[in-house]
Amino acid sequence: MGRVVARVRSVRLDFALRESGEPASPRDLLQGTTIESLHRRGKLMWAVGGNGGVVAMHLGMSGEMRIVPPEQAVPAEFRGPRSHVHVMWALDDSTRWLFRDPRRFGGVWCYASHAAFEAAHLSRLGPDALDITPEELAGGLAGSRRAGSTRAIKAALLDQSVVAGVGNIYADEALFEVAMHPARRAGSLRTDDIGRLTAAIHGVLGRALVSGGSTLRDYRDASGGAGNAQLGHRAYGRVGLPCVRCGATMKQTTIAQRTTTYCATCQHKQ
Repeated sequence: MGRVVARVRSVRLDFALRESGEPASPRDLLQGTTIESLHRRGKLMWAVGGNGGVVAMHLGMSGEMRIVPPEQAVPAEFRGPRSHVHVMWALDDSTRWLFRDPRRFGGVWCYASHAAFEAAHLSRLGPDALDITPEELAGGLAGSRRAGSTRAIKAALLDQSVVAGVGNIYADEALFEVAMHPARRAGSLRTDDIGRLTAAIHGVLGRALVSGGSTLRDYRDASGGAGNAQLGHRAYGRVGLPCVRCGATMKQTTIAQRTTTYCATCQHKQ
C-alpha cells in the first residue's frame, strides 16, 4: 500500500474488464495512481486507488497471485507467452504483481467508484468466514428455515451469499469438526448447532492460515510457497480411510455438485 502503479500490462482483453464489460485500460487498472488500500472478503480481493477507482480480483479455482520483490527475478513459469500471466502491475519501487490463471476461472473487474463496486460485488457476499458471528450465520440460513428448505447444510456453507470464503475443503472439515452430517437440512439447525458450526469454521480456517493453506495440486501463496494445511485434513480427501475419531471407513457423496467426504458413523444426520 502507498505505492504508485508505474505500469500495467493486460495480456488477455477478456480477462480484465470494466463494469460495462469492455476491456479495461491501464488507467482502469490503476496505472499512474497510488494504491491506497487492499481488502478481502471471502475469495474476493480488491485494491482501492487514489483516484477513487477499484480493481476487484478473484482467483477462481486455478488463479495465482505472485508478488516479486525488486531484487528477485520473475520465476520462469511466470514468463513467456505460455505463462498464463494475464495481468501484470509494475510498482514504482520495481515490485511486480502478477496474476496468473491457466484455466481462466478467475477474473479482474474495474470500477470507477467504490459505490459501483459494492453494488456489483460486495452486495452479493455474506460476511467473511473468518469474522462471521453465530447471529450472522443464523441470518444467512434464515431463508432455509422460512422456506422449510431441504437444502443441505454443506450446500448452504458453499453459498457465498451466506458466508464468504468457505470452499469445498473447509466445509468438509468444519462439518466433521462438529460431527454434523453434510446432508443435514440447513433449516433444521438449532441455535447451539449454529454456534458450534461458527466456531468450527473459524477454527479450521485459522489453522489453515497458520499452515499456509492447502496445496493439493498447484496452490501457491503470493511468495510462491506451498501450504501444509492438507497434512492436517481430517475429512477432505480421506474417502476409504479410517475415521480419525471413530475408526469407521470414511464415505463419499456429492452435494451441490461437489465431492463430499464424511463419516457416516459419527456425523449424524438429523
